[in-house]
Amino acid sequence: MNALAATNRNFRLASKLLGIDSKLAKSLLIPFREVKVECTIPKDDGSLATYVGFRIQHDNSRGPMKGGIRYHPQVETDEVNALAQLMTWKAAVANIPYGGAKGGIGCDPSELSVSELERLTRVFTQKIHDLIGIQIDVPAPDMGTGPQTMAWILDEYSKFHGHSPAIVTGKPIDLGGSLGRDAATGRGVLFATEALLNQHGKTISGQRFVIQGFGNVGSWAAKLISEKGGKVVAVSDITGAIKNSEGLNIPSLLKHSKEHRGVRGFQGGDPIDPSSILLQDCDVLIPAALGGVINRENANEIKAKFVVEAANHPTDPEADEILKNKGVVILPDILANSGGVTVSYFEWVQNIQGFMWDEEKVNKELKTYMTKGFKDVKEMCKTHDCDLRMGAFTLAVNRVARATLLRGWEA
Repeated sequence: MNALAATNRNFRLASKLLGIDSKLAKSLLIPFREVKVECTIPKDDGSLATYVGFRIQHDNSRGPMKGGIRYHPQVETDEVNALAQLMTWKAAVANIPYGGAKGGIGCDPSELSVSELERLTRVFTQKIHDLIGIQIDVPAPDMGTGPQTMAWILDEYSKFHGHSPAIVTGKPIDLGGSLGRDAATGRGVLFATEALLNQHGKTISGQRFVIQGFGNVGSWAAKLISEKGGKVVAVSDITGAIKNSEGLNIPSLLKHSKEHRGVRGFQGGDPIDPSSILLQDCDVLIPAALGGVINRENANEIKAKFVVEAANHPTDPEADEILKNKGVVILPDILANSGGVTVSYFEWVQNIQGFMWDEEKVNKELKTYMTKGFKDVKEMCKTHDCDLRMGAFTLAVNRVARATLLRGWEA
């Protein structure tokens, strides 16, 4: 089941639990707007190249839409639709005043020079500047983009609308980016995991963790978990996987990964087959890479007692059922990895106020939001006698449905 089908399935189950009528449910699923634009730029060699840019805006009942811009050669419309919809539910679970959006350009950024990427970003911004806005749709970085991309969008948008730092989040600090944004998703994973373990009478300290994915989210999660006394026994990334039953030295591994562009070859652990990373013996498994990695083929072999979904949609619905029957507790992605969008919200607030926070305040507020989010989800679990995933979806869908009805938008 692909990401869109799985997200729609969870939405339908949540709507049924909430007793939402079919007309309202249908209107909540339909995107607010889908846009495709042609972006033609001169390349460095003087030739012209044309790319297709797009933006899917899912829902704006609770506030401006929010979501990443990705640069990737194979842009799958269903996946982008699912991610836009997922952003709506994620913002609602975190109780921040946003709806969901997603977009990007079908290109391979590794094949473009910096000047070509800048020209492409500026042309794309010219085509969509009247469809985005501080109170309309606020983009952020995603796959293949980063702070520099956001800086170009900010500058190009400001040519049309005046200086507008709040038009994007994930910007460089010097242009109004928030302190703590780089670590936000990984730190949010830590806070969500703490809340989950505390509810089961446990703490981070002494628990054994396996982390699949050692990019921004996975590496920050590993660093922060190890600082709290957690034992990270295995990690993997695109280069390979390593294991140390006594616990990996995370500061040394971070240094090695930065110097060698991956975990492969790290001397403080034994190399293992990357495909076995999810099946390693541990207390907490954190998939922080791709979607669909936990499926019916491997779910029965997973030994973890808790799965914390730092990636988007890492667990297929069939695997969900298998793990639930085994007694494995899954903390769903729309809560577990919402730290990123939450600190993006803080950045937007700081830009609108023109008053920047110190990092301590950012992290303190993030902990408050993540802990409150978990508590709200648990309340829905009690009300509807369901697991954490359905608790999160019922919470999110209920908040969006209530906003839609209050605004008089029902079909």
